Amino acid sequence: MTMAIASSRLLCQSPPPTFLHHSPNFVGNNSSSSSLRLSWLRSQSHRCSFSHSKSGNQRTPKFARKQVEIVYDPDERINKLADEVEEKAAPVSRLTLFSPCKINVFLRITGKREDGFHDLASLFHVISLGDVIKFSLSPSKTKDRLSTNVSGVPLDDRNLIIKALNLYRKKTGSNNFFWIHLDKKVPTGAGLGGGSSNAATALWAANQFSGLLATEKELQEWSSEIGSDVPFFFSQGAAYCTGRGEVVQNISPALPLDIPMVLIKPQQACSTAEVYKCLQLDKTNKVDPLTLLERISRHGISQDVCINDLEPPAFDVLPSLKRLKQRVLAASRGQYDAVFMSGSGSTIVGIGSPDPPQFVYDDDEYKDVFLSEANFLTREENNWYREPASRTASGSSSEFSGSIE
Repeated sequence: MTMAIASSRLLCQSPPPTFLHHSPNFVGNNSSSSSLRLSWLRSQSHRCSFSHSKSGNQRTPKFARKQVEIVYDPDERINKLADEVEEKAAPVSRLTLFSPCKINVFLRITGKREDGFHDLASLFHVISLGDVIKFSLSPSKTKDRLSTNVSGVPLDDRNLIIKALNLYRKKTGSNNFFWIHLDKKVPTGAGLGGGSSNAATALWAANQFSGLLATEKELQEWSSEIGSDVPFFFSQGAAYCTGRGEVVQNISPALPLDIPMVLIKPQQACSTAEVYKCLQLDKTNKVDPLTLLERISRHGISQDVCINDLEPPAFDVLPSLKRLKQRVLAASRGQYDAVFMSGSGSTIVGIGSPDPPQFVYDDDEYKDVFLSEANFLTREENNWYREPASRTASGSSSEFSGSIE
């Protein structure tokens, strides 16, 4: 994995100042390189050269150019850590897994629970947008080490990956600790369950490293202690979820996996707590969720079945999100079979085409939106989700951050 080469133009002085900029859009590979290589490529050894201006008298210094190449290779770091523990004959010493996100094809809120949560009924479906997580057994027996390619992601036990690993050790007595690198593609605050997927993926990984101390059913049951959406990812990819979301009923894929879709997420996120706070149960849709499930099974996706009871309160929290959905609907001209919000927002999903409407490109208001095409995804029994051969996502890149020790 190689950071982009950054170059800076330096005024002629001795010694020249150093500016290091990096844009680590990592590309996975299996080649071995040094963990950190710093090479200085100087043109004419910091010499100053001058050129005459058109007046013929004034001499103007030309900038000397210095290039800085920084190569950081998390793959090699993972491999070295794995090599240190391989001699212990662990079932697995390193593992790379795809961590996909989900959309809610419909989401009904059916009541308020005594514990303060809400009962829901929803068709969850995994989609092909996702993160990649690399795990390696660590020689450490006291702490996991997490790094990521994005800023702002917590790297301690506030992160659901670390919570999942702690939960697995608590439930099984395993003493495995890990070095983890999260290559984040799914935006946060999107209603796509990216963090929940990361947690489920970490539980699956920990179980592989320990030689399958737990059954998949046990992993699913334990995962509800982390979050309501986490158990869904232990389905086969399509499930009717009830309760807080933790009651998961596998269904045969009611939808063709090759149906294209586009995801449009503005920079603003919706607070799930704020959305539920604004929810008025007496104003939710009254259609039976099982009726919606049957309609989708028989006739596929259409605008009238993609009901999300959290849309009105989310639009109250973020009025610009309502305007975005309305503009997508108005501009679609039959391009999409349905346009709806996923989860508690703030992603708007257009089913039926991978292309966003033209105004998203033309209007400055949407210049910073996250865009991604996707399709539905499932997994085979006893296997984790596989990353599609090609995935296209834009609008999501940020600096490398992490703790490498």
